[in-house]
Amino acid sequence: MAKPIPRIGSRRNGRIGSRKSARRIPKGVIHVQASFNNTIVTVTDVRGRVVSWSSAGTCGFRGTRRGTPFAAQAQTAAGNAIRTVVDQGMQRAEVMIKGPGLGRDAALRAIRRSGILLSFVRDVTPMPHNGCRPPKKRRV
Repeated sequence: MAKPIPRIGSRRNGRIGSRKSARRIPKGVIHVQASFNNTIVTVTDVRGRVVSWSSAGTCGFRGTRRGTPFAAQAQTAAGNAIRTVVDQGMQRAEVMIKGPGLGRDAALRAIRRSGILLSFVRDVTPMPHNGCRPPKKRRV
């Protein structure tokens, strides 16, 4: 007869999720990843742990409308991610913008309107130094 394995930290203790609301973040980093198809806004603390995130897709936009500036703006992707961290006490933030998408300016406008003081805005789009060889030309 096998012995039952003791369960440590099960859901019945009430420990899961209790720490989540206790964290207060005065300073953080807002990452905006704007591709042609979607805009993802992730808010982290200074150490890089994700506090909140949102995207145009999770806000209900589907298909080609996810890549539009309106989908990235205040009442949608950027607004949802920032609203939760403002409630947790974030006052200062750094902004890292990555990608060539249409939502990058709209997301930055929404972040400025939220009332968080921005220490700097940095473009971290990866640029190849003539890295990979392109595929061969199509012959039709």
